[in-house]
This record gives sequence, structure tokens and C-alpha cells, in this order.
Amino acid sequence: MTELHIGLILPDVLGTYGDDGNALVLRQRARMRGLTAEIHTVRLGEAIPTGLDVYTLGGGEDTAQILAAEHLAADGGLTRAAEAGRPVLAICAGLQVLGESFRAGGRVVDGLGLIDATTTSLGKRAIGEVASTPTKAGLTSALTEPLTGFENHMGATVLGPGATPLGVVDRGVGNCDRHGAEELPDASAQITAEGAVQGSVVATYMHGPVLARNPQLADLLLAQAMGIPLADLEPLDIPVVDRLRAERLG
Repeated sequence: MTELHIGLILPDVLGTYGDDGNALVLRQRARMRGLTAEIHTVRLGEAIPTGLDVYTLGGGEDTAQILAAEHLAADGGLTRAAEAGRPVLAICAGLQVLGESFRAGGRVVDGLGLIDATTTSLGKRAIGEVASTPTKAGLTSALTEPLTGFENHMGATVLGPGATPLGVVDRGVGNCDRHGAEELPDASAQITAEGAVQGSVVATYMHGPVLARNPQLADLLLAQAMGIPLADLEPLDIPVVDRLRAERLG
């Protein structure tokens, strides 16, 4: 592959916390490796192409989240892309929208059902730094580095058996979902989940943007989009990123 097509989905309603930056990170890291990479922005009311290589969704408030869920369900393009194995990165409200249901605007709203998860409301907003250890579930099996981000949400997300946490919380709140040792190999105690992995979908509450703060995760999505193992992707040496990660994880 010499050309990468990145979908930035509904940034007009799911773009509150700078998560548009995830598409920019994917484009830049692809271009630094000599690929032609373009971002395809899809706004509310526009059809979602099913043939892009990777898709990103961000966070948003209740009303915007409901509008996004209604549009994505009616359009069906993102669902078809995910079912075809195209990698999808969903952040915060994006995570909730891709689940079975979420609470917004004082009511329960149907999600797309791409993640076996339901989201209700926290009694107190989760806000602050969050860090986790990857579970290496599904398509994230090659992740070896800690994950770091900034959470700002009122969602309490519980995963069903079809989904696995993206990470085990080391600091912060995460999903507010407890999982037993039997659900995660090598786990010896109850853990708190962060995010979700199911099929081609990777979802998280981490802002930052998450791919700027976690270059290995960005490269994993690039490799998935290109149809190659992460190990086959040419490494990039960006010392400032290593210094920033050390500061956040220290």
C-alpha cells in the first residue's frame, strides 16, 4: 500500500475535545514513512464511505452524541466498514455510541452495537490523567507499551462478554467496570477496565489526543489499515514524544 485513506467521522458533533487530532497523527505518521495519506472528513448528514482504510470518532456532549448515533445508525456505512474489518478508533462519546446503548439527555439511547457495552451515568464526573496496561486483546495483541491519556466523562461503561478491555487501569477511573481474573489471562485479581476491543474496533475514554500520546497504538492502527503486522512497520525516531510520555507516565 502506498496510499492511505483516513476517515474523520462527524467532527462537527464528535469533535469537542480535540480528538480530530487522531486523524492528523495517523496522516503524519503515514507520510513520514513515504505514504500518500489523506483525511476524508464526513459531517453530519453526509454518507459514510465504506472503503476507507481506517476510521476515527471523537467525543461530544449529550445532544451531539444523540445526533451522531441517529446518523450513524441510519447511514450504516460505519457499521459495514467495521464488519468488513476496517479498523475503527472511537473516543469517549464515540465509544458509547458504538455500544449497545448509552444514557444521554436524560434517556437511554440505542447505539450501533459494534461493541458489547452499555453506558449509564456516573454520580461524579471522571476527570484527570488516566494510564493503563494493555490487555493485548484481539487486534491489540502487539501492544507492549503503557497507554496514557486524559479522561473527562460522566459515562459508566460495562462491557459484555463480546468485548474485552483495551487496558487495565493503573491510574484514573476508566470505564468504572470491574472484571474478574477468569476474563483476562494472567490476571490474579479484580481489575478496572479502560476502553474496549471488539473485532476491528478499538475504543477508549482517553483524550490527548490518544494517538499523539501513544504512538505505538497509532502505528498499530496504521499497520492494521495497511494489512501488515505492526513489527513490519518502519519505526520512527521522535525523541520529544518519548520525553513527553515519560513525563505523563512518571
